[in-house]
Amino acid sequence: MQLFPAIDLKDGACVRLIKGDMDQSTKFNDDPGDQAAKFEAMGFKNLHVVDLNGAFDGRSTNEEAVKAILSATRSPVQLGGGIRDLVGIERWINAGISRVILGTAAVRDPEFVKSAAKEFPNKIAVGIDAINGMVAVEGWAETTDMAAADLAKKFEDSGVCAIIATDIGRDGMKTGVNVEFTGSLADTVNIPVIASGGVKGVEDINALKVRTGKNAIFGSILGRALYDGDIDPAEAVQIAAE
Repeated sequence: MQLFPAIDLKDGACVRLIKGDMDQSTKFNDDPGDQAAKFEAMGFKNLHVVDLNGAFDGRSTNEEAVKAILSATRSPVQLGGGIRDLVGIERWINAGISRVILGTAAVRDPEFVKSAAKEFPNKIAVGIDAINGMVAVEGWAETTDMAAADLAKKFEDSGVCAIIATDIGRDGMKTGVNVEFTGSLADTVNIPVIASGGVKGVEDINALKVRTGKNAIFGSILGRALYDGDIDPAEAVQIAAE
């Protein structure tokens, strides 16, 4: 299983939100590059970066912060938030981003996502953010009438290399990851699924890993619990690697 420490960017700083609410943010580091280097030193091999301002504005906003992260680490970095066109995708891939995450665009224009996946093989992931199983968009500000599983099915055999599945109701809450929701998506498609939202400790990483089903859960994003010191990095890396 792969682990992805999260660096969420708001106004150039590294923050964590409660249930995606921009008004409920906690700043953890004014220097995102420094935070990226710290995560790499802890032994993590991947990073998950979200441009929060960009997700709400519909365009990349924290560009300098993202570039600082890329300069500070050799780890592969996946990036989401405000990327809505091929020009933006290509620009970030050329800048060194290993995987671009498309969320709102996946709901509004799935054909665009499929074309992007063909043009940039193994570089396009879909972010599926859900409230009670229903997809949310525009930085989680709007809930749709589409079930998360139905959205996932649209991208089967399209070239999309991963799905990041977030239970918004648990995000930033440290109430435990939603293994059932993540597992159901993993079993719905043959696209690798990464869990996000609610991880409170290494027991959640283990629960995701040992969960039985048609397809294994590919990875997990680590957020507030890691920042708060509730997750021992060495133990987390060991469990994921076993």
